[in-house]
Amino acid sequence: MLLDRGERLEWFASTEIRVEAIAASLGCYLYLMHALTRKNHYLNTTVFRDRNFSVATAMYFIYGFVLLPTLALTSPMLEELLGYPADTAGYLTLPRGAALVGGLILTWRVPSWLDNRIFVLGGAALSALGTWLMLGYSPVMDASPVMAAGALQGAGLGMLLPALSRAAFSTLDPVRRSEATVIFNLARLFGSTLGISIVQIFFYANTQSMHLALAKHLRPYGPVARTTGHLAGSQLALLNEAVTGQAAVVAVIGQFKLLLVAMLVASPLAFFLRKPRTSH
Repeated sequence: MLLDRGERLEWFASTEIRVEAIAASLGCYLYLMHALTRKNHYLNTTVFRDRNFSVATAMYFIYGFVLLPTLALTSPMLEELLGYPADTAGYLTLPRGAALVGGLILTWRVPSWLDNRIFVLGGAALSALGTWLMLGYSPVMDASPVMAAGALQGAGLGMLLPALSRAAFSTLDPVRRSEATVIFNLARLFGSTLGISIVQIFFYANTQSMHLALAKHLRPYGPVARTTGHLAGSQLALLNEAVTGQAAVVAVIGQFKLLLVAMLVASPLAFFLRKPRTSH
């Protein structure tokens, strides 16, 4: 709530944000003291001694941070910036969902003797390619780039989810699997929620800065004097709305670029995963 509502409530100028910051800090402090001073506690951190589990959980967190925010940015972009009706915007996300389900089914059915790292890297590559296509979004595009990028991201996510789950638990002591499942799923949940909140923070900030950069050229003198010099009232409001829309599109693409960089940085972690030994 601190990250999600902070931008809209002017951060620490708001009493609510101050209260949430104190509560979050106190909660983190109490948990850390409990975890560091007690031998046994409700989340047993010994599961992180397993390298596969630690690496897969870190990747699960980062990809949760990256992939869900792209969907959270795409839907408002289609409806609010490009003017698509809500049902049409929903239809444009169908290829992502279909590709995700197909990737899940196919990846779970692959033979266990195949190296799981191939599917982790393959899923990461497809997801990165889909995010890279998003950098080409523009206000004058048709629906095909959105559908293509969504399908690639969905297929990559459909490969990554089962592949990372298989890697995380393949070398883990079965006694620890119940606790490890909680931590593993919590990593994705925290990654997704934090990713959406942080992306929104940067989106609003980048929209404002880009609006200033574009609007400074719209003045009653200089190169565009003939366009803006005689405008007033509602016409200026419409012009400001157009500038805001352009600034928001640039800000959205900037967030896609940030998420793509995070994805590329996380992908090499797959090389630290170990292939489990097979029993004969």
